[in-house]
Amino acid sequence: MAGAAAASAAAAVASGISARPVAPRPSPSRARPPRSVVRAAISVEKGEKAYTVEKSEEIFNAAKELMPGGVNSPVRAFKSVGGQPIVFDSVKGSRMWDVDGNEYIDYVGSWGPAIIGHADDTVNAALIETLKKGTSFGAPCVLENVLAEMVISAVPSIEMVRFVNSGTEACMGALRLVRAFTGREKILKFEGCYHGHADSFLVKAGSGVATLGLPDSPGVPKGATSETLTAPYNDVEAVKKLFEENKGQIAAVFLEPVVGNAGFIPPQPGFLNALRDLTKQDGALLVFDEVMTGFRLAYGGAQEYFGITPDVSTLGKIIGGGLPVGAYGGRKDIMEMVAPAGPMYQAGTLSGNPLAMTAGIHTLKRLMEPGTYDYLDKITGDLVRGVLDAGAKTGHEMCGGHIRGMFGFFFTGGPVHNFGDAKKSDTAKFGRFYRGMLEEGVYLAPSQFEAGFTSLAHTSQDIEKTVEAAEKVLRRI
Repeated sequence: MAGAAAASAAAAVASGISARPVAPRPSPSRARPPRSVVRAAISVEKGEKAYTVEKSEEIFNAAKELMPGGVNSPVRAFKSVGGQPIVFDSVKGSRMWDVDGNEYIDYVGSWGPAIIGHADDTVNAALIETLKKGTSFGAPCVLENVLAEMVISAVPSIEMVRFVNSGTEACMGALRLVRAFTGREKILKFEGCYHGHADSFLVKAGSGVATLGLPDSPGVPKGATSETLTAPYNDVEAVKKLFEENKGQIAAVFLEPVVGNAGFIPPQPGFLNALRDLTKQDGALLVFDEVMTGFRLAYGGAQEYFGITPDVSTLGKIIGGGLPVGAYGGRKDIMEMVAPAGPMYQAGTLSGNPLAMTAGIHTLKRLMEPGTYDYLDKITGDLVRGVLDAGAKTGHEMCGGHIRGMFGFFFTGGPVHNFGDAKKSDTAKFGRFYRGMLEEGVYLAPSQFEAGFTSLAHTSQDIEKTVEAAEKVLRRI
């Protein structure tokens, strides 16, 4: 079978065996033309070692026979940057190593959660001890209480929390909750903001949807999105108009307080305050999707950083040290709607599992140490200023910014205040820049429309090397 042949090729490469790509043998009933193999065209001398991604290519070509597009999340396929997706073997601190032995300084951080660095020794040691007791109970454990207390004490809006298994699941739960609590069905979201792949949110979404150029998704019924209103981010007047046209009908406003899924786009002064006022006036709820910003902009998230307290918040894998976890929480009177305390049903077998709780507890303990966010702010600021200076020196129109450990830049003169502005970026140039940075040993998010992340494991030497690489690549492209 084609799948078996592909799997054996992948297994051989993964185990270090110099395997040749195995030609799939089509069955009579499922004959198909052979796939064309596109070589990555990368063989750059780095010192004495040539940069090659041959093993990544072999594994990825095998994966395309096994998984849709060869990946389990679309942005990993490099559709918007071109070239060969990288298959990774290991991570540690600020570094990643691929299956070909190439080393990279990482600015993706597993899409944000690796804020204290990959494979932290303290977290790993705690996980090993917890693992000895079991991986999942499907029943209450005391670690849930410990992490819940830490989250509640940290995040201003959260008086009660429900753990789930992903950011998408957290936003799905929050969506159902705000509708149950208000008795209203309409929600308002912002163009370019991505809140997971639930049907109601896949309207003018960013992230992987923007990366693939898909305005929405087939398979989403019209009825699922008919109650979803959209407005440009940072446009208070557009929000006011929607509230006037839908008075008393909007259950909640959902937003990323700092957009990360259309690139890094911070709120304009007064924008979050206006949303807080408008929702209160109409009896709607304000929901901060802090899957990216939670515990990253400040220990209490964006809501602590900006001093705006929403009614409900969602959190992502940073509260599980990168393990599969998410959470939604808010005021106690709202959260008591959730089953079994109330009638709004939501459940999950692996929710609150001991491994994720352990990793989260020890990650948050590290973030509580003095100087954490000052350090993130310094190294990230140095990085962004360095890259933008390199762009100016080499004649490229660029803009960008950062807050603490979250950053981004665009290949446009800017300013970028919303997704429409972000789409003016030269994405072809970003693709060339991206591939050049890979050759120089720097791993960025493979899309112009994604934020980047630093960690406590990044050093000033990492930043200097990255800025030097950026200038080199910018001169070349």
